[in-house]
Amino acid sequence: MTSAVARRRKSYTHDVEVEGGHTVVFDEPAEKGGDNNGPSPTDMLAASLAACTAITMEMYADRKEWPLDDVEVSVETEKGSAADPRSFTVTLRLPKELSSEQVDRLRVIAGKCPVHKALRDEGDVSIVERIELI
Repeated sequence: MTSAVARRRKSYTHDVEVEGGHTVVFDEPAEKGGDNNGPSPTDMLAASLAACTAITMEMYADRKEWPLDDVEVSVETEKGSAADPRSFTVTLRLPKELSSEQVDRLRVIAGKCPVHKALRDEGDVSIVERIELI
C-alpha cells in the first residue's frame, strides 16, 4: 500500500510526505488565499497524469527496444464551476521516426497508465488524447 501524509505548514501550504522519503509542497495560488509556495492539488493531478503517461510509454518502448528519447507529454485541464477537473487533454509528442504502428501502439499504452485508468474509472472525468510527431 502507498501512503501519503499532509501536514500543514501555514495558510494552505502543506508538506506532503510520500512513500520513499519524498516530500512535496502543495499550496493554492494567492488569488485563492494561498501563498503560491507549490502547485495546487489539482495541478499536481495533471502533472501526475503527464508523468505517469510518459513513464508508462517509456517502459513499454524500453521492453520493445524502440527509440523514444524525445518523448514529451503535456496535459491541459478543463475545470468546472468549482475549479474541479472536468476533462484532461493529453498530448503525446513522439519522435517522427517512429512507424505509424509504433505510434498507434504507444497511444494505446498511454491510456493504460495507472493514473489515466483511475481517472477514467471515476466516470465523470473525460480524457482526450492527441498525438504530435516531433
